[in-house]
Amino acid sequence: MIQDFTLHTHTIGFDGKSLIAEMAKRASELGFKTIGFSNHFILHPDILTAPCYKYSKRGSYDNIYCDNFDTIMSRFTKHFDELEQIAADSNTKIRILRGLEVDFFYYPGWQTYLKQAIKILQPDYLIGACHFVEHNGTLCNVHDIANADPANRDIMINKYWKKIQDASQSGIFSWMAHLDLPKKVSVGQEDKWIDAEEKAVQTLKKNKMPIEINTGLYRPYCYQPYPSPRIMKMAANANLPVLFSDDAHHTVQIMRHFDEAKQMAQQCGIKNYLTLQKILDFSKKTM
Repeated sequence: MIQDFTLHTHTIGFDGKSLIAEMAKRASELGFKTIGFSNHFILHPDILTAPCYKYSKRGSYDNIYCDNFDTIMSRFTKHFDELEQIAADSNTKIRILRGLEVDFFYYPGWQTYLKQAIKILQPDYLIGACHFVEHNGTLCNVHDIANADPANRDIMINKYWKKIQDASQSGIFSWMAHLDLPKKVSVGQEDKWIDAEEKAVQTLKKNKMPIEINTGLYRPYCYQPYPSPRIMKMAANANLPVLFSDDAHHTVQIMRHFDEAKQMAQQCGIKNYLTLQKILDFSKKTM
């Protein structure tokens, strides 16, 4: 196996399609010794008025968005209690860890809320994510970036890469997720973004921030992981620590495309792979 753990997963109750117990059972069957659950911690006072919210309601995953601290804590307290119960079950044959995939925001009070949440929930690790940028007074996600006119799209992609830098400098996260997320909607792949990507990688290096190779984008229209081979080569030159993530939202997605991603990582020169213990040790320092 490339690694005997998978830590970036999502479940029913958030935007996943499978139960915790189902995910744990499947991961164990595939040979993993540890599975971590990292549902979305997205807290912003304007999130329910963001353009993406109406689409999330249609797709029945709007519960991943919260505009107040009490609501998000109620959801995660219940979720973490369930994780503890399943982990304690004698029939559970795999180690279960509790994580959060946290969207990084700038609004006043956000870091205070997150620190309170960490103190109460005591997660094992935090995944840093940037699904949103603030532009013209609106909270926009990557789909909004794709739908913007070329001038505004470039401004928003620049803001995205700046946000990746700021998130990596925050000292909050255990690693950064899907670096080139705008690629999901086929934007931000041109050569003109090389400088922004390199600046982000150098910021990650300076802050000793690991990254994931996320295999969730092995799809017909873009058969490669996040980040792109171009960024992986930069990460290899910077000797960034790396782990593989399947970003599984269903049991069938656990361990998806790990072999292809490993081959691509090797071709790009990646050599610094994270162990689970290094991740947990790093998480203790950041939290």
